[in-house]
Order: sequence, then C-alpha cells, then structure tokens
Amino acid sequence: ALWPAAAVEVHTSKEVDAVNGTNLRLKCTFSSSSPISQVLSVTWNFQPEDQSAHEPVFYYLKEPYKPPAGRFKERVTWDGNIERNDVSIMIWNLQHTDNGTFTCQVKNPPDVGGTIGEVRLRVVQKVTFSEIHFLAVAIGSACVLMIIVVTVVIICRHHRKKVREKRIEVADTEL
Repeated sequence: ALWPAAAVEVHTSKEVDAVNGTNLRLKCTFSSSSPISQVLSVTWNFQPEDQSAHEPVFYYLKEPYKPPAGRFKERVTWDGNIERNDVSIMIWNLQHTDNGTFTCQVKNPPDVGGTIGEVRLRVVQKVTFSEIHFLAVAIGSACVLMIIVVTVVIICRHHRKKVREKRIEVADTEL
C-alpha cells in the first residue's frame, strides 16, 4: 500500500485592502505533518497586476533574508515566528505599484509539496484633508438647513395658532 505524501498547507487571506502610504502585515501561517525542520524555507514572491514577471519579496532559511534589490528593497521585514508556524512579513510605505498578488510558499523537508498561499493586495488612495473638509462642510450644511426648516415650521404653526386664538376672541366679543 502507498502512504499519502505529506504536504505543507499554507494559509493566507484571499484579498487585503490597505491605504496608500501605510504599513501592512501580510499574514501567512502553515501546518505540516512533520516537525519543524532546521532547513525550513519560506519564499515570498509578488506578481504585479500587469502580469509581468514574478518578483522576489522575501526569503527565509534559518534566518530572514531581505531582498537585495527591487521594489521591496528596504520596505519589507520579517514579522513571523517559525515556532508558532507564522511566516508573515511586514511591508512598509505601501504604494499603488504594490497592487498585485503575493505568494507565500513554505517547504519543511520532508514536506516540500503542498499549497501555496496567495493574497491579492489592493492599495487604495487615502482620503486627503480637503476631501474630508468638503464632506464635513456638506454634512454640516445639510444639518443647519434642516434645523432652519424645522424652526420655520414651528414658528409658522405658532403664528397660525395665535391668529386662530385672536379670531376666536373677536368672535366671542361680537356675540
């Protein structure tokens, strides 16, 4: 009988949204049927949205290795804990050019096959102060307008009530 081959299972979020200029922890965890090996390796790669070639992001083998060149040089750090099956990384100062798919692959000999984690990153534009200011002014103006309308309605009703009371008094005095 054949025994099923052991494999590493890698777990990531499917999609992540982050604000331009912020930092993001790309979480990646794994499970393996074998104990953690001294030669466990982690490979993070990046596929830009334009489907150009994969780019190396980060590598781990006994210790973290930052990329020596490329778009993530000086912008990515190790944020994992191998003993806790966590192989996450931190990306600093996100940019729109970081939109794309990140892959996280873990090899834990003899478990070298298995799933590869994929997470699609979408970097969104942060709201500028002028947009927030415009929104605050619009909401504030709408509230002030509603208060004015309610006040006018209350004054009109009060005025009608006074006119009605005077008509009743005049009618009573004529009788």
